[in-house]
Amino acid sequence: MIDIFTVLLPHALMALAVWRLLHRDDLDEDPALPRQTIAWRRSHRPGKSER
Repeated sequence: MIDIFTVLLPHALMALAVWRLLHRDDLDEDPALPRQTIAWRRSHRPGKSER
């Protein structure tokens, strides 16, 4: 039983560490790269005077 415990404990802790690292929000952003922004809205909307 001790042998199973000594094998499972480090593997469980490593799995937990990997799980927490993969779910970090800053994992998707690299500060060394230029920031890319996606324009969700058009930059210019025609007004009433331009129709």
